[in-house]
Amino acid sequence: MKILFVCTGNTCRSPMAEALVKNRIPEAEVKSAGIFAVHHQRASQKAVEALKNYDIELEHESQPVTDSLLTWADIVLTMTTQHKQSLIMEFPGYQDKYFTLKEYVSEADKKVWDELKQIYADYEEKRALFIRDNEHKLDNNQLNQELQNHMAEDMEQIKRLEASLINYDISDPFGGALETYERTLHELSHYVDLLKEKINK
Repeated sequence: MKILFVCTGNTCRSPMAEALVKNRIPEAEVKSAGIFAVHHQRASQKAVEALKNYDIELEHESQPVTDSLLTWADIVLTMTTQHKQSLIMEFPGYQDKYFTLKEYVSEADKKVWDELKQIYADYEEKRALFIRDNEHKLDNNQLNQELQNHMAEDMEQIKRLEASLINYDISDPFGGALETYERTLHELSHYVDLLKEKINK
C-alpha cells in the first residue's frame, strides 16, 4: 500500500501523519506533500516536539503535490475536505484515489462524494462549453455575469451537497501553541490506528 498524505504547506499535519504511519504501519510506503507547499522547508518545530512525546523522530522536507506523486500513490489521504476538492479540481485524473483521512477510515458519506464527483465534472464541462460558445459574443464583464447566472443552479446543488457532508477536517495547528499541535497529533494518531486496522483486515 502506497499512501500519500496531503495538507496545505506540508510542514505540520501531513508530515505528522506520515511519521505516525512509518512508525505504526511499517509495511506501508508513505510520503506527504502540500497543495501550496514549496520545496525543502523543514517541518514545524512544534510538530517535531509533539512527535518526540510519542518517541517518533521527524526528519522532513516539504514538497508540492505533483502528477508523479499522485501516480505513485495507491491512495491520497487529505487533511480536509477543501484539500480533497482542490485536488479534484487541479488533478482530476486521479480522483478515484482521493479521500480525506477521516472519510477513508469511516466509509460514511461515500454516496454524497460519488454524487459530488459527478457534479464537479459536469459543472466544469458545462462551464467550458458556455465560455466557448459565448466568449466572442460578450465582453468579459458580461461573460462573467451571464456565466454566473447560467451556473447558479449547479452551484446551489454543489453547495447543498457539500453542506450535507460530515466535517472530515483534521484541525490545522499552524501558528498555534505546542498544546494545539499535540491535540492535532492526538487526533491524527486515532485515525492512523483506524487506518492500520483497515489496511490489515
